[in-house]
Amino acid sequence: MPAPKVWVTGLTVGAIAAVTLLAVQADKGPHPTATAARPSASAGASPAPSKSTAPAAVPEGSGTGRRVVYSLGQKRVWLVDASDAARRTFTVWPGTVSPDPGTYAVSSRNMATTGSDGVQIENIIYFAAKSGVSIAFSNAVDGSSPPPAEGKQTGGVRMRAADGEALWTFGETGTTVVVVG
Repeated sequence: MPAPKVWVTGLTVGAIAAVTLLAVQADKGPHPTATAARPSASAGASPAPSKSTAPAAVPEGSGTGRRVVYSLGQKRVWLVDASDAARRTFTVWPGTVSPDPGTYAVSSRNMATTGSDGVQIENIIYFAAKSGVSIAFSNAVDGSSPPPAEGKQTGGVRMRAADGEALWTFGETGTTVVVVG
Protein backbone atom coordinates (compact mmCIF):
# COMPACT_ATOMS: atom_id res chain seq x y z
CA MET A 1 0.00 0.00 0.00
CA PRO A 2 1.41 3.47 -0.95
CA ALA A 3 2.56 5.79 1.80
CA PRO A 4 0.22 8.61 2.97
CA LYS A 5 2.51 11.20 1.29
CA VAL A 6 1.87 9.60 -2.09
CA TRP A 7 -1.90 9.75 -1.54
CA VAL A 8 -1.77 13.42 -0.55
CA THR A 9 0.45 14.27 -3.53
CA GLY A 10 -1.83 12.37 -5.89
CA LEU A 11 -4.95 14.07 -4.57
CA THR A 12 -3.29 17.51 -4.75
CA VAL A 13 -2.19 16.99 -8.37
CA GLY A 14 -5.68 15.80 -9.27
CA ALA A 15 -7.31 18.80 -7.59
CA ILE A 16 -4.99 21.23 -9.37
CA ALA A 17 -5.73 19.59 -12.71
CA ALA A 18 -9.49 19.81 -12.07
CA VAL A 19 -9.33 23.47 -11.05
CA THR A 20 -7.19 24.32 -14.10
CA LEU A 21 -9.67 22.58 -16.40
CA LEU A 22 -12.59 24.45 -14.83
CA ALA A 23 -10.74 27.78 -15.09
CA VAL A 24 -10.05 27.24 -18.80
CA GLN A 25 -13.70 26.33 -19.40
CA ALA A 26 -14.91 29.36 -17.42
CA ASP A 27 -12.62 31.67 -19.40
CA LYS A 28 -14.25 30.48 -22.63
CA GLY A 29 -17.74 31.19 -21.33
CA PRO A 30 -19.66 34.48 -21.18
CA HIS A 31 -18.20 37.26 -19.07
CA PRO A 32 -20.29 39.66 -16.97
CA THR A 33 -20.97 43.14 -18.28
CA ALA A 34 -22.57 46.18 -16.72
CA THR A 35 -26.32 45.99 -17.12
CA ALA A 36 -27.61 48.92 -15.12
CA ALA A 37 -28.10 52.02 -17.23
CA ARG A 38 -26.81 55.36 -16.02
CA PRO A 39 -28.74 58.54 -16.65
CA SER A 40 -27.62 59.94 -19.97
CA ALA A 41 -28.32 63.06 -21.96
CA SER A 42 -28.20 61.11 -25.22
CA ALA A 43 -31.25 59.04 -26.06
CA GLY A 44 -30.69 55.43 -26.98
CA ALA A 45 -27.25 55.25 -25.42
CA SER A 46 -26.09 51.71 -24.72
CA PRO A 47 -25.78 51.03 -20.97
CA ALA A 48 -22.75 48.77 -21.34
CA PRO A 49 -19.90 48.22 -23.75
CA SER A 50 -20.42 45.60 -26.37
CA LYS A 51 -18.11 44.09 -28.91
CA SER A 52 -18.73 45.33 -32.41
CA THR A 53 -18.48 43.01 -35.39
CA ALA A 54 -17.47 45.86 -37.73
CA PRO A 55 -14.88 48.39 -36.64
CA ALA A 56 -16.34 51.82 -36.05
CA ALA A 57 -14.88 54.65 -38.12
CA VAL A 58 -12.72 57.23 -36.38
CA PRO A 59 -14.98 60.25 -35.76
CA GLU A 60 -14.63 63.13 -38.19
CA GLY A 61 -13.20 66.27 -36.65
CA SER A 62 -11.03 64.28 -34.23
CA GLY A 63 -7.77 65.71 -35.53
CA THR A 64 -4.92 64.16 -37.42
CA GLY A 65 -1.80 62.23 -36.59
CA ARG A 66 -1.04 59.82 -33.76
CA ARG A 67 -3.69 60.19 -31.03
CA VAL A 68 -6.23 58.58 -28.73
CA VAL A 69 -9.82 59.48 -29.65
CA TYR A 70 -12.55 59.16 -27.02
CA SER A 71 -16.19 59.53 -28.10
CA LEU A 72 -18.49 60.41 -25.22
CA GLY A 73 -21.63 59.59 -27.21
CA GLN A 74 -20.40 56.24 -28.54
CA LYS A 75 -18.57 55.29 -25.32
CA ARG A 76 -15.71 54.20 -27.57
CA VAL A 77 -11.95 54.77 -27.83
CA TRP A 78 -9.73 54.60 -30.93
CA LEU A 79 -5.95 54.28 -30.99
CA VAL A 80 -4.97 56.14 -34.17
CA ASP A 81 -1.48 55.92 -35.67
CA ALA A 82 0.52 58.67 -37.41
CA SER A 83 -1.03 57.76 -40.79
CA ASP A 84 -4.53 58.39 -39.35
CA ALA A 85 -5.37 54.66 -39.40
CA ALA A 86 -7.22 53.20 -36.42
CA ARG A 87 -4.94 50.54 -34.92
CA ARG A 88 -7.56 49.47 -32.37
CA THR A 89 -11.02 50.51 -31.21
CA PHE A 90 -13.05 49.36 -28.22
CA THR A 91 -15.98 50.32 -26.05
CA VAL A 92 -15.61 51.73 -22.53
CA TRP A 93 -17.56 52.32 -19.32
CA PRO A 94 -17.35 56.04 -18.48
CA GLY A 95 -17.34 57.37 -14.93
CA THR A 96 -19.91 59.84 -13.65
CA VAL A 97 -17.73 62.86 -14.56
CA SER A 98 -16.84 63.19 -18.24
CA PRO A 99 -14.30 65.53 -19.79
CA ASP A 100 -15.51 68.33 -22.02
CA PRO A 101 -14.94 67.78 -25.74
CA GLY A 102 -11.50 69.09 -26.71
CA THR A 103 -7.85 68.20 -27.09
CA TYR A 104 -5.81 67.00 -24.12
CA ALA A 105 -2.52 65.20 -23.57
CA VAL A 106 -1.61 62.24 -21.38
CA SER A 107 -0.31 64.04 -18.29
CA SER A 108 0.76 61.07 -16.18
CA ARG A 109 0.52 57.31 -15.89
CA ASN A 110 0.27 54.90 -12.98
CA MET A 111 0.70 51.12 -13.30
CA ALA A 112 -1.76 50.24 -10.51
CA THR A 113 -3.76 51.69 -7.62
CA THR A 114 -7.18 51.49 -6.00
CA GLY A 115 -9.90 53.41 -7.83
CA SER A 116 -12.22 55.86 -6.07
CA ASP A 117 -14.84 53.09 -6.14
CA GLY A 118 -12.55 50.77 -4.13
CA VAL A 119 -11.72 48.50 -7.09
CA GLN A 120 -8.09 47.55 -7.83
CA ILE A 121 -7.22 49.10 -11.21
CA GLU A 122 -4.22 49.08 -13.53
CA ASN A 123 -2.92 50.77 -16.69
CA ILE A 124 -4.09 54.20 -15.47
CA ILE A 125 -3.59 57.01 -17.98
CA TYR A 126 -4.54 60.49 -16.75
CA PHE A 127 -5.47 63.07 -19.37
CA ALA A 128 -7.99 65.60 -17.97
CA ALA A 129 -9.67 67.02 -14.87
CA LYS A 130 -13.11 68.49 -14.37
CA SER A 131 -14.77 69.84 -11.23
CA GLY A 132 -11.80 68.70 -9.16
CA VAL A 133 -12.05 65.12 -10.45
CA SER A 134 -9.12 63.54 -12.32
CA ILE A 135 -10.17 61.75 -15.48
CA ALA A 136 -8.21 58.69 -16.58
CA PHE A 137 -8.47 55.55 -18.65
CA SER A 138 -7.99 52.29 -16.70
CA ASN A 139 -9.08 48.70 -16.36
CA ALA A 140 -10.07 46.69 -13.29
CA VAL A 141 -7.47 44.09 -12.33
CA ASP A 142 -10.22 41.47 -11.89
CA GLY A 143 -11.75 42.33 -15.29
CA SER A 144 -15.04 43.54 -13.83
CA SER A 145 -17.08 46.41 -15.15
CA PRO A 146 -17.93 49.13 -12.68
CA PRO A 147 -21.44 49.32 -11.24
CA PRO A 148 -23.13 52.71 -11.48
CA ALA A 149 -21.53 55.00 -8.90
CA GLU A 150 -24.56 56.42 -7.15
CA GLY A 151 -23.79 59.68 -5.40
CA LYS A 152 -20.06 59.50 -6.23
CA GLN A 153 -18.07 61.56 -8.66
CA THR A 154 -15.75 59.22 -10.56
CA GLY A 155 -13.56 60.10 -13.51
CA GLY A 156 -12.42 56.60 -14.42
CA VAL A 157 -13.06 55.51 -17.99
CA ARG A 158 -12.89 51.72 -17.63
CA MET A 159 -12.26 49.13 -20.29
CA ARG A 160 -11.52 45.44 -20.67
CA ALA A 161 -8.04 44.31 -19.54
CA ALA A 162 -6.70 43.61 -23.05
CA ASP A 163 -7.83 47.07 -24.18
CA GLY A 164 -6.23 48.62 -21.09
CA GLU A 165 -2.92 46.93 -21.93
CA ALA A 166 -3.08 48.16 -25.53
CA LEU A 167 -3.86 51.71 -24.41
CA TRP A 168 -1.05 51.57 -21.82
CA THR A 169 1.43 50.65 -24.56
CA PHE A 170 0.09 53.30 -26.97
CA GLY A 171 -0.63 56.19 -24.57
CA GLU A 172 2.76 57.42 -23.43
CA THR A 173 3.03 60.67 -21.47
CA GLY A 174 2.40 63.54 -23.88
CA THR A 175 0.23 61.50 -26.29
CA THR A 176 -2.66 63.57 -27.68
CA VAL A 177 -6.15 62.62 -26.45
CA VAL A 178 -9.06 64.05 -28.44
CA VAL A 179 -12.49 63.93 -26.77
CA VAL A 180 -15.50 64.26 -29.07
CA GLY A 181 -19.19 64.49 -28.20
